Amino acid sequence: MPISRSRVGAYTLLVSLSGDGKDTSADNTRNGGEMRESRVSTDDSQPNAADRSALRWEILIVLAVTFGASGVRAVLRLVEAATMPEDLNEQTTTLNARQSDLAWLDPAFQLISSGVLVAWGALSLFLLIRHVPPRLGELGASTGPLLRLWSRGAPGRPVHPVLAPSWRDLLPGLGMAALIGLPGLVFYVAAVQLGFSREVIPTGLDRSIQDLVLLVLNSWANGFAEEILVVAWLCTRLRQIKVPWVWVFVASAVLRGSYHLYQGYSAGLGNMVMGVVFVWFFYRTGRVWPLVIAHGMIDTVAFVGYQVIGSTPGL
Repeated sequence: MPISRSRVGAYTLLVSLSGDGKDTSADNTRNGGEMRESRVSTDDSQPNAADRSALRWEILIVLAVTFGASGVRAVLRLVEAATMPEDLNEQTTTLNARQSDLAWLDPAFQLISSGVLVAWGALSLFLLIRHVPPRLGELGASTGPLLRLWSRGAPGRPVHPVLAPSWRDLLPGLGMAALIGLPGLVFYVAAVQLGFSREVIPTGLDRSIQDLVLLVLNSWANGFAEEILVVAWLCTRLRQIKVPWVWVFVASAVLRGSYHLYQGYSAGLGNMVMGVVFVWFFYRTGRVWPLVIAHGMIDTVAFVGYQVIGSTPGL
């Protein structure tokens, strides 16, 4: 029964996250007819055909209402920008624009926008925990040669998605922010100078404390939504339906690049590179929260830094 599998699967995942080594699956199986009929266990069994079909529909539906739709919209915006008489680097796009001319009403719209992003990330977490949860070994990351990424199986050591945040995520998160953020700024400035990108205005808000707080909230909402959905959820789901890791890398990176294309060609390429690096980290560690921290820090520095300085260094 699908509902029973989901319940027991969620229990299995939560036990593994809590670090409790006690196996109570047998006791739970004896406590009711629904439990006895469930096929979910704590072994390395793969989702059955019905589960994989459900996961394919889940991927399609979630992307259609989240970043997949954003990607299509961004492609159309780029096409529109390319047909303008002005060169691409003579155009601008504002990331955090005002959404109301009424000063007292705009914060409400800003909070709603951030809330939608948080809801996207929360939906992804909820589905990972409650709907066909991943089981140990299904991601199948490998410490072996890169060519093993082509495998449809699960070679090498298994990686379980770590959905619980930890203080240990802070240091690698800050390191990833520096690794991506500084070269990213240089790449963006060069792209604008060469005409491959619009000039991106990080914010159109004021320098008030209230607006700075809104920028920080939106920075971390972006990081939470993108890394939970585009990395943890999407990579896990694709592996559960037996997509080889190499195509998982491609799918996640292309999705990330697509919804940034409204900024210009270089934004799509740069975010694809960032996507490959982030998926590689997840592939090797199973941890997603360092990526959330890295993304949140990059956006915070970009948004708040622009607000304080009043311009982008190099432009």
